[in-house]
Formats: sequence, structure tokens, C-alpha cells
Amino acid sequence: MAEISGYADKWSVSSNETIKFMVSCDGRYSAQLVRLRQPDVGPLGEAFSPVPVDAPCNRTYNGRSQSIPIGSLCVVPLERHHLELETSFTLMAYIRPTTPRKGRQAIIGTWAEHTRTGYGLEIGDDCSLQLVIGNSHDAPLVISTGVPMTCRWYLIAAAYDAKSGIASLWQEPLKGHEFHNEDSCDLHISTSAYPNGASGLLTIGAWNLGPSADPSAWGGLRFGNHFNGCVDRPRWARRYLSRPELDQLDSNPCCLDFTNDLVAAWDFERDISTDDISDTGPNQLNGFTINQPARAVPGHNWSGNTTDWRTAPQEYGAIHFHDDDLVDAAWQMDFSFSPSQGMQSGIYCVHLTSGAHSFWIPFVIRPAYNASGASVALLLPTATYGAYQNHRARFSSLANERLHGRLNVIDATDMMLIASPEMGLSTYDLHSDGSGVIYASRLRPACNVRPNGRLWNFNVDLLIVSWLERLGIGYDVLTDEDLHRCGGVILSPYRAVVTGSHPEYASLQMLDAIEGYVRDGGRLMYLGGNGFYWRIAYHPKKQGVIEIRRLEGVRAWDMEPGGSHMSFTGERGGLWRRIGRAPQCIVGVGFVGQGFDRSSYFRRTPSASDPRIAWAFAGIDNDIIGAYGLLQGGAAGIEIDATDCALGTPSHALVLARSENHSNTYELASEEVLVPHGATDGLISPDIRAEIVFYEMPGGGAVFSVGSIAYAGSLGWNNFENDIFHLTTNVLQRFIDEAPFVMPVNSRRRHTG
Repeated sequence: MAEISGYADKWSVSSNETIKFMVSCDGRYSAQLVRLRQPDVGPLGEAFSPVPVDAPCNRTYNGRSQSIPIGSLCVVPLERHHLELETSFTLMAYIRPTTPRKGRQAIIGTWAEHTRTGYGLEIGDDCSLQLVIGNSHDAPLVISTGVPMTCRWYLIAAAYDAKSGIASLWQEPLKGHEFHNEDSCDLHISTSAYPNGASGLLTIGAWNLGPSADPSAWGGLRFGNHFNGCVDRPRWARRYLSRPELDQLDSNPCCLDFTNDLVAAWDFERDISTDDISDTGPNQLNGFTINQPARAVPGHNWSGNTTDWRTAPQEYGAIHFHDDDLVDAAWQMDFSFSPSQGMQSGIYCVHLTSGAHSFWIPFVIRPAYNASGASVALLLPTATYGAYQNHRARFSSLANERLHGRLNVIDATDMMLIASPEMGLSTYDLHSDGSGVIYASRLRPACNVRPNGRLWNFNVDLLIVSWLERLGIGYDVLTDEDLHRCGGVILSPYRAVVTGSHPEYASLQMLDAIEGYVRDGGRLMYLGGNGFYWRIAYHPKKQGVIEIRRLEGVRAWDMEPGGSHMSFTGERGGLWRRIGRAPQCIVGVGFVGQGFDRSSYFRRTPSASDPRIAWAFAGIDNDIIGAYGLLQGGAAGIEIDATDCALGTPSHALVLARSENHSNTYELASEEVLVPHGATDGLISPDIRAEIVFYEMPGGGAVFSVGSIAYAGSLGWNNFENDIFHLTTNVLQRFIDEAPFVMPVNSRRRHTG
């Protein structure tokens, strides 16, 4: 674990609210609240000068170590039910192990590892199914099929008769569309073992390791031996069931034959959008998930006839557990902060220091809704920060070297992540079983969301803050979560809304709010690239938890078959483009390609002289603009966007400038290529270009888009004496002017350039 780290319970806070901070540190540490005006970019940019802010939380604290309970599972409390469980039993489920060779992995049972009591089904060190029974007179009894499992669906079951001492174990591969053969295995033995109590819990996907004094432990307990894979339709009875009776327990667990013997029958297809699991049996042994295992994934009986779990929920009764799932570090609060009335909106940080070590916890102070006099709002893309939070594939994947055209450069952020695997994964990473990470949460320390380190996302957006600070124009800062939760009402007070450099991820509520704002006369400045690309959903109850399903487009991994619809909302995941809401519909441009070795420049088009927009180029004489910058040396690069009328670029949009001279590390986005044949790199393809676009909207509004992540890196170049600064400033000053924009008379003509 890092020497000092922490996180906050929310991204934004207003004067009538409190933000809580959770910290882990072995020694004493100091906390200082600061306001951020720029990132730390070294000698090429503005000096890094956070503004100290007086606050009661500014002091020295006695630290404590707080661990992170990584790995997902289900917990079913049993204590209040007074069930007689130290008798005969049957456990059964369908499972698909995804790392059967990993070693011992818990599947289901009351087994408690620390007391060696209870019983349960697990995968053993030999990769086969085994039953473990705590023995009141001797060492635990372990019965194994001895047949290694593979990554496929199985029916598994164990039955034990306390009177006769007979124990049976079944490991049966399901017959699907595979042609390889794997025999069923059933094992029957006689034993004198007798189950010696239970732990008060039934767990699925992990075993109870016992009490923990760590403040982050759930219910004062630790869990381990996590299972990688899917579990579907687990069942539990209080007597020995024969093999034919297992089929009945599976298909009709509440039938008369089991009235007195059924303990529980969990159907995971219920409550898919929640953290709950429901028992359909008479005892109502309902439970809950910890650390957000994947739901809305196909079960053992998925037919392939639908990919929408809402239309056939009975085929989506599986939960996919991972030993590296993490949705909440569950740390206890160390201190809090409440902004005073009228405190300036902006981006703030609590800077933690302990000896030579430090950690930054950023957050936003937003104005009370409808109480601000500012004319500009900076919309911070916190959903994108969440998707990239603790991005490990940046240094663990060889693809990163191909993208950058050079060997990987490992920095301090990477070293912290390498040393702290328990901080979890980003949605660009793979779980240990090779499946993609579909959930992200800010409720854990973030190594790569800070004002220093490599320029990406958060600290690139601080370059936009630096530009706003330079102008001296009053502005407020809002976040994606604010927009998702409250809708367009929070944008309506502002004459202009400025985006961050990379607003890649958007929920339906966010997209609707931005579109409504522009349609109602608002002015939108999209100062980035690859924006509004992926569709996400927010957890219906937990703030700060998002879901992403990667189905197409430029992606780090593919969603497994059948998992295209999100568990939180049922919406189809993937690209907004695939449901007719491409970025071109809202900002005029959309993602066409990326490259990370160097950025290029823009060349003005004849449309830049159109009277509708010529004012934006006042004081700019050069045809080539942005041939400089902090982000790989130019204003056009990294991830770039272009117009496409077929995808929604308004017909009256003006292309003001277009990039050129990209390198061959730039390649067309996969959704732009129908047949992968021929040259699609930046040296040859004219389709690889970033475009700066302007157009008016009905109601007096307008849109200005720059189509490049690298653009923000040019704003402050040469102490803000450059044409990118002047162009962007001219646009903002016109956008905050009350005079309405007027749609051109012949708005159906195609855009020029």
C-alpha cells in the first residue's frame, strides 16, 4: 500500500453540504486545502501555484492504516433465522470457472476458514470440485472429484446424509455447442464426519476468513479464497438429495416434496439492477453483493436468442465474480470539510503530506444551484476520470508501445499502482480472469487524478482552468455527476458552457441535458477530442459508480457474448453512435482516429473568412495555427474528431480549420473502417484529421468544437501569446455576449471548408 493515500466520498460539494475524506497513513500527516489554478507542467508552462485556503481541516492528524477489501462475493446473514443447519444438507449450483487453475476458490457454503467450521463447495488446488466439511472430532473432511475443471458451464452439487455418513459429489459439464468431450463425474463415499457448526453466514464467491480490526472490513470480517467465474441458480436443502431430486430442486424448488427441506433457492435474475440477491424459498434468506460482481451476464441456459436481459431474465441468472473487483474501499472518515457561504466555485484539492510522501484528493466546489452570477460554467468530465481511474494497461500492455511509437516510460503514478494492486483496476484493464472491467468507482484512492504527473484528463483540464483564470472571467465548475443527477437545470443560468479536454463518457441524462441546453439558446464550447463517445449508466443508488460495456469502436476489450445491456438500467452499452446519437449530432464532430507520438497543427480553411465567424479570427493572420503545445508539440493530436453529415453534423456547420501531417501511428477508428484493407494511417489517409467547427442553433445558441485533446495544451503556450489562445478567447467573449446568434438563411446548404 502507498505510504499515504486517500479519497473523498463525493466529487462536488456546495455550501450547504459536507465532503468527507478517508485517509490511510502509517504515521502522522498534514492536510492542507488548496485551490487549483493550473497543473504542474514543468518549465514549459505556467508555474504551479496552488492557492492555500483557510479551513478547519488544515492541521496535522494521527494516521492509521486502512486496507482495501478487494474481491467480490455474496453474503447471506443467517443468525436471525435460527435454522438447524448442523444436519444433512445438499448444495447445488451451475458454475463457469474462469481461472480453474488458480488454486482454492470458494463457490458456496457456510464454511469459515478461520474456525474450520461449516461446509461448502469449492475448487481445490488440483482444479477439481471439492466438498469441505468441518469435523467436530477431527480435521476437516475434504472430498474431491479429482477431475480438473475447464472454463465451461457445469452442474455441481454435494449431498451429505448425517445419519448414514454418506457424502456424494457431482461435477457435470453441460452439453452446449462445444465439440470437445468432458465426462461427468460423480463420487459417493461413507464418512464419520459430522458438520460442526456454521459461521452465521452463507457466502457465495469467497470464504469468511474471520474477524478483522481493520476499519474497512465489512461487518468486522475479512474474506478470501475468491472465486473467478459465474455462479447461477444456487440451491440449498437440509437433507440428502439423490441425483434425480437435484433436477427437481433446480426446476421447481418450492414443490411440495421440499416444503420442509428447502433452505434457500436464490434466483439471481431478480434484482439485477441492485446489490440484492433474492431467495424465492420459504425462509427468505435474502442477501447482498459486495464489491459489485458483474450482473446481467448470460447464465447456463442462455439461448443466444436475445442480448437484452430484460426480455429473457430467466436466461440471465448468473453473477460473474472476480478476485479483483472493487467498488468501495469502505474506509472510515478521518476529517470533513463544509464550504462557507459564497466560497468561490472552482477545483480544489486536499493535499496530504507525510514526510517525503504526498497525495492529492481533488474535488469541486460548485455554487448553490441558481445562485451564481457567473456567465461561464466549466463542465468537468468526472465520468471519464472514473473510467480511467488507476489505469494499469498503460504500462502493462504492449499495445501502449505501439500507440506511442516508443518504449513505455514508467513514471511515479505507475510505480504507485504497481506497488498497490489493491487499489483496483480501470475500465481499460482486464480482470485476472481476462474479462473486461465494466464497473468503475471513485470510492477508492486515485493515483492518476491529480494536478501533477503526466498530462492526461484531469491535469489537462487544469490547462483550461489556467486559460479561464488568465481571462479573469467569472466561472463556475460543475461535474458530470451533477449534470446526471440534476439535469439541464444546472446549465441554464450560464451563457456559455465549456467542456473539458476529453468528455468521452456520457449517460443518457447527461446527453439530454447538454442537447437541451444548446437547443434552448445556450452556447457550448467543446474544447477536446473523443467526446460523447461511450454510453454509460450510473448506479441507481450508489453515487460515483458507473457501468461501461464495450461492444464496438476503439476498445480495450470486448464484452463477452450476450452481455450487451447494462445491469444498472437495461440500456444497450457501446457507442452512442450505434443508437443514432453520434457526437456529431451534439457538437458537430466525432472521433475518427488517435495517435500518441506527436501532435500536429491546424490549417485555416476559406470558411474561416465567412462573416458568420470571421470575428473569431480577429488578430490572427496566420493560416497555420497551433503548431506548438504541451501535448506532443501541437494543438491537433492524441485523439481527434471530424465532421460527418451522415452522422449528424448540421448542414450549415462551418469547418474553420483542419489538421494535416499526422504520423503513421495515427490510424482510423475501427467504426470508420468497413473493410480493413489498404492504408488507414495518418501519412496517407485524408480521413485522419481534426476539424474546428462552428454553427448556430435555433433559439440564439451556438456550438464551437475543436476536435482534439491536444488543443488545451496550446492555450497557454508562450505565456498565452499565441493564436490558439486568441481564437478561443474571441469565441468565449462572443459566446457570453447577450446578442443572439442567428441561423443562416439557407441553413440547408452543406458545410464548407
